[in-house]
Amino acid sequence: MKDYLIFLLAILFLTQACAPAPTATAPEKEALPNIGYILADDLGYGDVSANNPASKIQTTHIDQIAAEGMRFTDAHSPSSVCTPTRYGILTGRYCWRSRLPRGVLRGYGRALIEPDRTTVASLLKRKNYRTGIVGKWHLGLDWVVKEGNEDYLTAEGTSINDLGIVSEMNPDLIDFSKKPTDGPLQHGFDYSFILPASLDMDPYCFLENDALVAVPSDQTPGNDLNTGYTEAFWRAGRIAPGFEIEQVLPSFREKAISFIERQSSEQPFFLYLPLAAPHTPWVPTSEFKGSAAAGTYGDFVKMVDQTIGDVMATLKNKGFADNTLVIFTSDNGPFWTPALIEEYGHRSAAELRGMKADAWEGGHRIPYIAKWPGQIEAGSTSSALTTLTHLMATVAEITDTKLAQDEGPDSHSLLPVLLGKTDTVPGQKAVIHHSSRAFFAIRQGDWKLIDRRGSGGFSKPNIYEPKEGEVPGQLYNIKTDLGETQNLYAENPEKVKALKDLLDEIRNATH
Repeated sequence: MKDYLIFLLAILFLTQACAPAPTATAPEKEALPNIGYILADDLGYGDVSANNPASKIQTTHIDQIAAEGMRFTDAHSPSSVCTPTRYGILTGRYCWRSRLPRGVLRGYGRALIEPDRTTVASLLKRKNYRTGIVGKWHLGLDWVVKEGNEDYLTAEGTSINDLGIVSEMNPDLIDFSKKPTDGPLQHGFDYSFILPASLDMDPYCFLENDALVAVPSDQTPGNDLNTGYTEAFWRAGRIAPGFEIEQVLPSFREKAISFIERQSSEQPFFLYLPLAAPHTPWVPTSEFKGSAAAGTYGDFVKMVDQTIGDVMATLKNKGFADNTLVIFTSDNGPFWTPALIEEYGHRSAAELRGMKADAWEGGHRIPYIAKWPGQIEAGSTSSALTTLTHLMATVAEITDTKLAQDEGPDSHSLLPVLLGKTDTVPGQKAVIHHSSRAFFAIRQGDWKLIDRRGSGGFSKPNIYEPKEGEVPGQLYNIKTDLGETQNLYAENPEKVKALKDLLDEIRNATH
């Protein structure tokens, strides 16, 4: 028996010695990050206290994102007004290449994004992202026209541009009982809860998954119509029964939080959160009144800041924070006039010249902050020149998605900058800015050229026609003259020509 046990032990030893070594388990592929893109409406670079210590508004929650991520000091919107910037963000394409070469749509404007155009949302769906939008759309909806009114383009109250896009439509021609045929769901979003346009233009209503929550069958006479487009200003027009202007921002907050809470760690998500604030009407709820030293506007910015804080807290509570890239920015500069600067001592655009709609820096230099734990260095700052059209190429690189030639033609990946590998955007020849009056500005390095004289927007002079012998455009060295006080056009003909040629090259490219 003893010999038999020795024999069995010997067999067991030889079996284990000859067995192949266990193979190492392949490391799991790193999960794709969730992506949250928070877009404020008309928030100035100088409103954010992380950017401007002299701000009369303490943006505590926005500042916290900066403390945990990267703050950009030279980021720009592609346009200095709403609609064109939103088109550029979602398509990676400058809006002046579209059917809307200038201006903005109104609440009844027809859909601007082309049916076959790739958007950030449709791109991410290729990687199995769950995609949602909560907030201000302002890219047009194809409202259904009442039967017998197919000639609506000639109807009174309808505006159409030179390229055939309806920027405003007579609402009496619309059949509100039917779902619009073009909205966010046609452009890559799985879920949508939107306001059609800005909160100071009708129709005042919500659409959820492209269907009206309530038909805008009532009328509002408008409000604060003599304030110069400030305070609680909104235009007269159609409004849904029970729709409360003051509750729009809280509604977006609740819907954004609800969207996040419905998500699972098994599937990445993309939340596009384009808030309708602090654009007019400035309507802070009671708990925020008197919370800042910049009037009602400052109080409304504080409400925006708290909304962002609540969204960030939800990401943390759900366990998503560590694997979520959050980008916070604004669609253009602030509507903040010299009179308001004088009244409150607050510089919404900091020391920049001009404001919303302008080709000057105040029109398009914007707050831009990105947070991605473990990837973006906390508390870092970047001076990289960048623009909001870069979102598409950035998420394409993050998700290892190859873009076709016609996808995101004006988009370059910001990922190397976010990861601290470079302080310039690879492949970016220049950045173009586009004012509300179709003034073009091009920025390359320290130099900025504006192709005409004046602001091209709201600031005076809007348009300056040069007298005989005067230069036709503006040239500034932004590094030495951030306030754009010295026009160096006449002294630098070679720089003017080089920038003009580059502007023409980019504008004439067929994308």
